[in-house]
Amino acid sequence: MIKLFTICTFLFCTAGNNLINHDKLGSSYTSQPSQTKSIYDFKVDALNGGTIDFADFKGKKILIVNTASKCGYTPQYEGLETLYEKYKDRLVVIGFPANNFLRQEPGSNETIEAFCKQNYGVTFPMAAKISVKGKDIAPVYQWLCNKKENGVMDAKISWNFNKFLLDENGKIIAHFKSKVKPMSEEIISRL
Repeated sequence: MIKLFTICTFLFCTAGNNLINHDKLGSSYTSQPSQTKSIYDFKVDALNGGTIDFADFKGKKILIVNTASKCGYTPQYEGLETLYEKYKDRLVVIGFPANNFLRQEPGSNETIEAFCKQNYGVTFPMAAKISVKGKDIAPVYQWLCNKKENGVMDAKISWNFNKFLLDENGKIIAHFKSKVKPMSEEIISRL
């Protein structure tokens, strides 16, 4: 009887250990790499001195654009404003002035704000001037450009007016190069 009890105890413990080990393997096998942040965790300085809190845009699509005042693509401000006005019930456009490409955004935040309002009537949110690449890349652009952080894609900012479109849950849908105009079918079809 003692021998039978010992054998049953051994079999039960062995089976239990195997179940635990399988469970541990199953957990680590199905776990996803963790994202360090969500777009909704970011707050950035606004061009006008306030703060842009991405959490305020939950439930809307977000189009993030690195901008410049002295670029061949600068007239896209007009299309960005048209897009924002037409779809603002479900989309927010956020401009990020940056001086990373041939010093095409040399002005101060005040100069940039005046330029955008006077020349293009910009009403969509504009962030304070930042860097979108290199060693001094802004944290929000580091997140946008690195799959390890955003969980979707790696992207390279190749010039001014690159665009990132995010869905209503803050997940990146697409990255568009500068030549893709704001009112293009490529963007509008995803709204």
